[in-house]
Amino acid sequence: MNGTAVVVGASEGIGAAIEAALIDEGAHGKVYGFARDRAGPERIDSLDEASIAAAAAHVGAGPAPSLVVIATDTGGVDHPSIADISREALERAFAINAIGPALVAKHFLPLLPTTGTPLLVMISGRDGSITDNRLGGGYARRASRAALTMLVKTLAIESTRAARRAVIVAIDPGNPADPERAALQILDGIEALGVRDSGKFLSWDGTEIAP
Repeated sequence: MNGTAVVVGASEGIGAAIEAALIDEGAHGKVYGFARDRAGPERIDSLDEASIAAAAAHVGAGPAPSLVVIATDTGGVDHPSIADISREALERAFAINAIGPALVAKHFLPLLPTTGTPLLVMISGRDGSITDNRLGGGYARRASRAALTMLVKTLAIESTRAARRAVIVAIDPGNPADPERAALQILDGIEALGVRDSGKFLSWDGTEIAP
């Protein structure tokens, strides 16, 4: 893989671990890490479209990115029953886990090259699967991640219709308690992805998760 790599949400957890792993691998000419707690051109607030546009312009001034990772997902508050949910918690979960990634994709997807197999990876979680929901609960987390799954599928369809070769996927990192290991597993797994995989919801090991 060549060109540049971009990680949005690189302040902590899986995002920070992916940024560190990419830098350590040295396979990209430049690795950009964006987060709310950074200063200057590396600051990005996924809910502030102006900051997203500025970050995209900063990246767009250089070589096209071959990999964009959106790792802003926070899971959301775990509401065990319908009686526990609140408007504020639902709005926050959807804003961070679905709306933010959509805005980032809006500005960064056009930067991907039209040749090769550039990747747009959205970090999600298995509980974003409607089919796999056997325990209930986690209303805000499950609903917002399911929305992200639909976003990925729809982006992939639009990209295909535009004759772009971008591979757009959502990935469950598997073990957020060990972000360094999860980051390495994700980076190993995405190397084998092709256009046929665009729109899929995948586990870190490459197996497909039912929407």
